[in-house]
Amino acid sequence: MHNGGKLRITTSNAVLPADSRGKRAEPSANGHVMVEVKDNGVGMTREIQQRIFEPFFTTKEQGKGTGLGLATVYGIVTQSGGEVRLHSELNRGTTFRIFFPALATAVESVPAVAETRNVPRGDETVLIVEDDAALRALAARVLESSGYKVLLARNGVEALALCAGYDGRIDLVASDVVMPEMSGRPLVEKLAETRAETRVLFMSGYTDDDVMRRGVLDGRTAFIQKPFTATQFATKVRDVLDQPRRAAGQLA
Repeated sequence: MHNGGKLRITTSNAVLPADSRGKRAEPSANGHVMVEVKDNGVGMTREIQQRIFEPFFTTKEQGKGTGLGLATVYGIVTQSGGEVRLHSELNRGTTFRIFFPALATAVESVPAVAETRNVPRGDETVLIVEDDAALRALAARVLESSGYKVLLARNGVEALALCAGYDGRIDLVASDVVMPEMSGRPLVEKLAETRAETRVLFMSGYTDDDVMRRGVLDGRTAFIQKPFTATQFATKVRDVLDQPRRAAGQLA
């Protein structure tokens, strides 16, 4: 909706309909719940609809989008046993319907303190490179509360500038895979020239197999899939830092 418009989000109980080929999905014992996101924007061509959930596919200008947003949504929904349905018409708008299997009983709330009680601690310096401000702040808060010194950058270009002006040791770079201006792989290749001792942890919304197929991972670099919990992130950081040098993801 380049020039504005209406965005409507609704939720409801639902029966999962047959797909466009008439195939009806496996029914859930307790039915489904649906989240519908609908706009009255420009819509999509059939060609775009066929590729819209592919990792790294984007219709935005270079540097304006990562192509991982809808791929991440699709991955999370399908891993949860749900489905995503898309309907779009040119000049009329687009509708996404997300179906999740319903639960028979309510989920019991868990105190937030339980999540961070056993988070591994450390005192190393970690550079977090992430263009999502909310995730960048969350990752920093998790590590700082666990004793680490944290440096922050929004993209590869900013990270290189920070490293050039920082005299201290940087033990680990935790970097998003795809970012505006400079993504994770070019960043770590450049950093290897001056900080070969630094370990590397890539973060991405899609699986390591998908990212590896696109040449971002080389099979040796450590990886964590988004979304992750505070404990999962802190544990992964500690694991990478504790690995023997040649076994760990590192710049050289």
